Amino acid sequence: MANKRETHCNNQVDTFAEALATARQMQQNWLTYGVDFVNFYVEDVDGDWLETWGHDEILCNSQLDAIKEFLVSHDNVAVKVREHLGERSLFDFAVNLDESWKISENNDRLSAVKNLLAGEGNSTNTDDIRFLDLVNSLMVKLAEIL
Repeated sequence: MANKRETHCNNQVDTFAEALATARQMQQNWLTYGVDFVNFYVEDVDGDWLETWGHDEILCNSQLDAIKEFLVSHDNVAVKVREHLGERSLFDFAVNLDESWKISENNDRLSAVKNLLAGEGNSTNTDDIRFLDLVNSLMVKLAEIL
């Protein structure tokens, strides 16, 4: 048993020693080359990777696509949602709605969609029957399409 524990500790020490050596080499490269040391560690450092970061996740999301298609459709609920949103960004609403839909608990999801539809700083009465009806209709439509 003692030999097994000693071997396990040796493996951890070896792993730590490798990580420490890598960090020291990185620090030495930083001191030697300045910010250009990044060229050693990042492929395509001069590319547009920062500007396009996360675009793949947004552009290749079928759930988000379904939400966007619904929101621009002639469906009565979609029309009411657009009227309610007014000048607010429909794309931002769709992205946030997609995130809200990933919440597993139904009550939490309902609250998230309700808050999202109400918006920040709006004077929407969240207890108004028409508003609650719109939230419930939206939830039913989303359940159908997703």
